[in-house]
Amino acid sequence: MTDVFTLLTLPQTSKAFSALPAQPQAAGTAASTRDSSRSASPPRKIARLDPASDAALASSSRVAGAVESAADKRGPIVLRVVGHPIKPTAESTNEADYTLVRRTIRMLLTPGETGALPATYDRISRACRAAVSEAGRGEGLYDAVKMELERCVGTIERELLNESRKGVEWLVPFTEACAWFEKQVGLLQSLLAYLDTLYVAEQTQLPSIKRLAYTMFTDSVIKRARINEAIGVGIAEWLEWERTNRAAHPLRSYLPKLVHHMHAHGLYRDIVEAIYHLSTDAFYRKESDALASAGTMSAKDFLAHAQARSKEELERAQEVLLPESVAAVQDTADNALLEGRLQWLAKDALESLMAARNDAQLKKMYKLFARVGGLKVLSAAFKLYVQKTVKGIVTDQEHDDEMVPRLLEFKSFCDKLMANAFVDELPPLTTTTSAQPHASSSRTPLPAAPAPRTQPNREFQYGVTDAFAAGFKARRHKPAEMIAKHMDKAMRRGQKGKRDEDYAAELDEVLALYRYTDDKDVFRAFYQRALAKRLLLGRSASDDFERAVLKKLKEQYDPEFGTSENMFKDLALSRDLMQEFLEYRRRKGEVGSAQKLNVMVLQRSSWPFTARKQDIDLPRWMQEDLGDYTEFYKKNHQGRKLDWDHALGTATLKARFDAGEKELSVSLYQAAILLLFNEEATVSYADIKAQTGLEDGELQRTLQSLACGKKRVLRKQPPGKDVNATDVFHFNAEFTDPRYQVHINSIQAKETAEETKRTQSSIEADRKHALDAAIVRVMKGKKELSYEQLKTATIEAVKKHFVPEVGMIKQRIQGLVEQEYLRRDEEDMNKYIYVA
Repeated sequence: MTDVFTLLTLPQTSKAFSALPAQPQAAGTAASTRDSSRSASPPRKIARLDPASDAALASSSRVAGAVESAADKRGPIVLRVVGHPIKPTAESTNEADYTLVRRTIRMLLTPGETGALPATYDRISRACRAAVSEAGRGEGLYDAVKMELERCVGTIERELLNESRKGVEWLVPFTEACAWFEKQVGLLQSLLAYLDTLYVAEQTQLPSIKRLAYTMFTDSVIKRARINEAIGVGIAEWLEWERTNRAAHPLRSYLPKLVHHMHAHGLYRDIVEAIYHLSTDAFYRKESDALASAGTMSAKDFLAHAQARSKEELERAQEVLLPESVAAVQDTADNALLEGRLQWLAKDALESLMAARNDAQLKKMYKLFARVGGLKVLSAAFKLYVQKTVKGIVTDQEHDDEMVPRLLEFKSFCDKLMANAFVDELPPLTTTTSAQPHASSSRTPLPAAPAPRTQPNREFQYGVTDAFAAGFKARRHKPAEMIAKHMDKAMRRGQKGKRDEDYAAELDEVLALYRYTDDKDVFRAFYQRALAKRLLLGRSASDDFERAVLKKLKEQYDPEFGTSENMFKDLALSRDLMQEFLEYRRRKGEVGSAQKLNVMVLQRSSWPFTARKQDIDLPRWMQEDLGDYTEFYKKNHQGRKLDWDHALGTATLKARFDAGEKELSVSLYQAAILLLFNEEATVSYADIKAQTGLEDGELQRTLQSLACGKKRVLRKQPPGKDVNATDVFHFNAEFTDPRYQVHINSIQAKETAEETKRTQSSIEADRKHALDAAIVRVMKGKKELSYEQLKTATIEAVKKHFVPEVGMIKQRIQGLVEQEYLRRDEEDMNKYIYVA
C-alpha cells in the first residue's frame, strides 16, 4: 500500500479525502512507510464486491452513509494518523531523479546519438513522476525540454540546409529527419507522461510536449524559406520525371512518407497538395498545347491519350496522396488537358467511336467529359451525330429495303449507350442492419460489394428522341411506309423458334421506331393493307400476335387501329356463311365443285381495298359456282350487293410434269392463265390477254411470275426477264422441284410499285379531307381567326395522325374559301370568317 505522505501530495484538484468519514483506527495498526529507494512496485487496485451482494457489507454501507451525512452536517473532517512518524524523501534522491530525466531528454533530442538511455523506461518514468510530484520541479523539466527541442531543431535545420543532395534526392534526408524527430518525440512523450499529466495539465497556457515539439519543428524547419522551397522543388522534379518517362521514379516510395509527415504537421494542403496541383496543371497544359500545335494526333488518338493520362494520374495519386485529394488531382489533369479541346473531341472523336460501335471507349469518354463539365458539349455532338446518321439511312434510296434493319441496329446501339455508357451514378441506398446477433467466422467470405446504382442521363435520352424524329423528317412518308412493311415481314415470318417474350420484344423494337414519325396515317394505311393481305392469303404466322399488336397500336399509338378488328369479325362470319352454303348445296344435291370453293365476304368499309373497275374473266365453270354463291347470299341477305374481287383469290392446281405430278399453289390470276394450257401447249401473249381480259400491267406481272421467276412452269419465247406483247408462252413439262407442293403465289403478298403509288394517292386524298374537316370544325367553334391562328389550330387538330405542310394548309383554306365555307374579312385580308 502507498504511504499517507504520498496520498497527501495529490494535486489540488483531487477530492480523495473530502468525504472520508472520521472513524477511529484500530489500535496497533500502523501505516506502511515508503521505501527510500522507490523501487517497490506501484500499488495494485483490489476489486470491491457489490455492496448488495453481502449482508454485512450492505449494513456497513448504510452505517457509513449515515456517518457521512452526519459529517457533512458537522463541517470539516479531522484526520488523525496513527503509527510511526513519516520520514520525508531525502533531497539527494530528488536531485538524482531530476538529473536522470534531464540526461534522458538530452540524449533523446540529440541527432546522431546512438548510446543507450541511462536507465530503463520504467525507471525514467518513475523518476519523472518523483521530480514533478514530490520535488515540485515540473517547471524546470518543461524548460529543459523546450531548450533541448530548440537545440535539436536547430541542428536538423543546419544539416538539411547543408545537404549536398538536391531536387527529389533531397527529400530522402528530409523525410528521414522527420521520421527520426517524430519517433524521438513520441518516445519522449511516453517517458515524460507525468510531466504532461501532472504539470502541463495545470498550466493551461502551456502546450503539451508533443504539440510543443511539432510546433517548433514546423516553425524552425519546415517553414523556413529555403527548406520550404526545397520541398516544392523536390515534389515538382519527381512529378516531372514520372510524367515525362511515364514510369515510377526510383525514389517514389519516399513520397508517401513525405505526405505522412506533412499531414502530421498540418502542412499537407498548404505545401504538398498545392505544389502537386500547380505542377499538374502546368505540365498538362503545356503538353496539350504541344500536341495540338503539332497536328499529328487525331481527335480519337488525343482522347485515348487523355484517358491514359487521367488513369496514370489516378493511380499515382492513389499511391502517394491522401484519399481526399485523389479526385481533385485527376480533375486538375483532365481540365488542363481538355480545356479548349472539348468541341474538337466531341465532334471528331465521338463520330469515329460511334461508327466503330465502341461503347467501352464511349463510356470512358462520357466519364472524362463529366469530370471537366463538358457533358452539354458531348450531348449536343451526340445528338447531331445521331440525327445525321438517321437522316443518311432514311435518304439512302438505293437501300430502302435495308432501311428498317439499319435503323433498328443503330437504335439498339443507342439504347445500349443509354443503359451502360451515358449514365450517372446515384448515391448508395442506406440500409439498416439487424440488431439480432449472428454467428460469424473468419472463413466465411464477405459478401460482394453491390454494384453502384446508375441512371441514364436524361439529356442524352431526349437527344436520341429528338434526333430520330428530325432524321425521319428528311424524307416524308417513306420511313413510316418501310416500318409498316418490315412489320408485315415479321408477322409473316413468325417466331421461327423464338420464345413468345423474345418475339414480342422484337416487335416492340420495330414499333418504337413508329413513335418517331409524324406520318402516323401513312403507317396505318400500309400496315392495314398488309394485314388484310396476310389474313386473306393465310400468311399470318399467329392470329394471337396479330390481335396483340393491333391492341397495342390502338391503345398506345393510334385509336384508328380499332377499325382493323372488324377484319377478324368478317373472316369469322365468312367461315360460318361458307358452311351454310355447302349445307345448302348438299340439300339441293348439287355439291359438285362448290365443295372446293371458299368465299370471303368482306365489308368494304373495314378493308383497305378499293373497287376494281376491271377484273379477270374466269373460266365458265368457276363463274357458275360464284353465281350460285351470289344467289345463296342474296336470298339470305336481301338489299346487299356483292362485288367480286379476284386479285387476292387463290387456287390449288394439280399439274403433271415429266418428273411427276405436282400441286401448285397459285393466285387466281395465275390459275386462270395456267388453265389455258390445258387446251393448247403454246399460247401467245395476245391470246392470253383476250381470254382473261386483264390489263397489260397486271397481265405482264402475272406472266413474269410464271415464266421468269425462280419457279418457271411456263417458258417464254424469246427468253428474257421482261414480258412483251409479242412473246409466246409454252407449258414447261421439264419443270422440277424437290417438293410436291410448290408455292408460286408469293407475288400476291408483295406490295407492287403500282399498289404503293395507289396507297400514297389515297393517303393524300384522305389528308385533304381531314384538313378540310379540321379547318371547318375549328372555324365553326371560333367563328373568325387570323391566318396564323387558324394554321396553328389546324396543325394541333390533326397532329395525332400527321403533321401537314404549311403550303397544304394554305391550299385547303383557299379551297374552302372558294367553296364558300369561309370568307376573308373585308378590312383585314389576313382574317377568315366562318360562313354559316
